[in-house]
Amino acid sequence: NKFPKLTFLSPLPSRHSPVTMAALQQTPITFQSRCPPSRQINAKFQSQKPLKNSFSGGFPSLKLPKLTVKFAGKSRSRGGAAGARMADTAAGSYATALADVAKANGTLETTSAEVEKVDKIFSDPQVYKFFTNPTIGVEKKREVIDEIVSSSSLQPHTANFLNILIDSKRIELIKDIAKEFEVVYNKLTDTELAIVTSVVKLDSQHLAQIAKGVQRLTGAKNVRIKTVLEPSLVAGFTIRYGNSGSKLIDMSVKKQLEEIALG
Repeated sequence: NKFPKLTFLSPLPSRHSPVTMAALQQTPITFQSRCPPSRQINAKFQSQKPLKNSFSGGFPSLKLPKLTVKFAGKSRSRGGAAGARMADTAAGSYATALADVAKANGTLETTSAEVEKVDKIFSDPQVYKFFTNPTIGVEKKREVIDEIVSSSSLQPHTANFLNILIDSKRIELIKDIAKEFEVVYNKLTDTELAIVTSVVKLDSQHLAQIAKGVQRLTGAKNVRIKTVLEPSLVAGFTIRYGNSGSKLIDMSVKKQLEEIALG
């Protein structure tokens, strides 16, 4: 029995695949929306201007410009639950468009790794606050995007995608887009995502066995493993997989203790 293709995502995967860029730099794409056709977003990935290489520390020590401006009033609201659904729809549309371009150019694996890098960068509250601050100009934000692109060695279409989000004032969706991109990637590659939570870091052999078990349960062609450390489990581990992590295998001592207490 062969082990399934196993990808480790802790903290960031290392993927290497051929990068074909020529056809993308001037490729017109349509961001298909689930909204009515009149609200579809049409955008073109334009050629990226030369990047500056002035990062002194590189990622993760991203240096943002010193700001003296303050927020002018309250930040834009998404309008409660309805607004959140609209944001999810937009994020899915952007993610699908980026995945389509990457697939067409044979760079889906590399682009997936880059989206995870970008997601990690924007997980820094200071970075996210900088880019979502409406009082900071587009050009200043573009300069910082150039620095991120340079230090992270992002492909031109990924760089252009980030600039499109800046220009269209949708950069606040970047974390939602990263989540949606993972969903799209998994569907395109017939990949099952399994989140393994444990007290201590599990070795590769144990993770491979877990991946094989998840593959047997789901029938997926590939399995991606994300690892999370959680001391409260005491010992053992849990595996969460399925649609939005709906299925759980609990092999933790914490669970066993809870069952003993209930019994």
